[in-house]
Amino acid sequence: MDRIPQELALDILSRLPIPSLVQSKSVCQDWRTLTHDQLLVNKHFKQMVENDPSFILQIMGYSIQNQLYFGDLSSDRNDGNVTMIAKKLTIPPLLNFHLVSSCNGLLLLRATHPSFELCIYNPFTRDYIELPKLSHHDGVRGFGFDPTTKKYKVVEISYKRTTPFTFSHRVVRFGMRRSHQTETSSSSLIESEVHILTVGSPTWRNLGCFPFRFMWQKSQVLVNRKLHWRTTTNLIMSFDLATEQFKEVPRPDVITSNSDRRFHELVILRGCLSAVSFDGNNQELEIWVMKEYAVKDSWVKQFNIGAYVPKIFQSNYQCHSSSNSRFYLPKNCIQVLCLLRNGGILLQYGNKAIVFYDSHCRTFQDIQVTFEGISSCFTAVAHVASLNSTDTFVDA
Repeated sequence: MDRIPQELALDILSRLPIPSLVQSKSVCQDWRTLTHDQLLVNKHFKQMVENDPSFILQIMGYSIQNQLYFGDLSSDRNDGNVTMIAKKLTIPPLLNFHLVSSCNGLLLLRATHPSFELCIYNPFTRDYIELPKLSHHDGVRGFGFDPTTKKYKVVEISYKRTTPFTFSHRVVRFGMRRSHQTETSSSSLIESEVHILTVGSPTWRNLGCFPFRFMWQKSQVLVNRKLHWRTTTNLIMSFDLATEQFKEVPRPDVITSNSDRRFHELVILRGCLSAVSFDGNNQELEIWVMKEYAVKDSWVKQFNIGAYVPKIFQSNYQCHSSSNSRFYLPKNCIQVLCLLRNGGILLQYGNKAIVFYDSHCRTFQDIQVTFEGISSCFTAVAHVASLNSTDTFVDA
């Protein structure tokens, strides 16, 4: 292996999936050294950007909840069928944990451990860093890369009730105007307390409070180097990892607090911030894509997705006389995962099925997922391995 030029070796290794890349460390000392090379990591993620997204899946089950898998999509050129092979990843020596999000290949894990709660795991090197604990555990989290400092940051937003006086005082700190829609009651107000940790720092910083309550989200929404959440009042708020400031992002006009279209989730589709809503009139999922970031007029309704029941659920519905399957499979059980290069959309139904939706033919296809080392079907949560191609990957 030592006769292969380094440039060629880098090109070969950059085309491997994460599990194979980790295994390549055992080939020889030179390749082991290359797996820690910054140039290799940059080339590998450039390959990911040019191809369809990769997936990290966590198996949910009493006896196997500590297992993580790398999902590799493939399609048959003859019949067009899409399959996913899930290869088992080596995990850090933790007790029960939950996969929170990912950024540039690093995984943010929430662990149940007496000494720490959060850790960042690098599946390339199998190294992990334990993060300092906070005194509370409820709320939403975000994980991203700050390009100005070349550091990763973790944001945690928890909730508490306060008085109107304290509420108004805290709003000034974030520069929010009182005209913004807030969530108030006659006796108390709910505000979000924001903490941030720069990875490598020994302590969290308290950024104060924010007059909105954010909705919990399953997947990372990191666009334009900003984290994004939706609030319970249907606003879209961004958090700039460099300036550490919140700002409202314009939403599609059809998504308002009084609209029949229920705001379902925020997602990333080929690098664009996208909003998924449920149209109560025609019972369809609508996907709105912001073609130009932060420009209100650039929102475009790009997809309408009708009702579908994956095969794994169909046996449960056959005993029901009602033909309205939407009642038995509510839209909040459906998650939009990603947009593929061929224009198709990957959807996850109730953590039990991954479905390919052909946006041109408006057809659905259940994707067969084969888990390496597991003979039967288990519930899985899929996370798109997020990446901003303009960022620089650094070791955790």
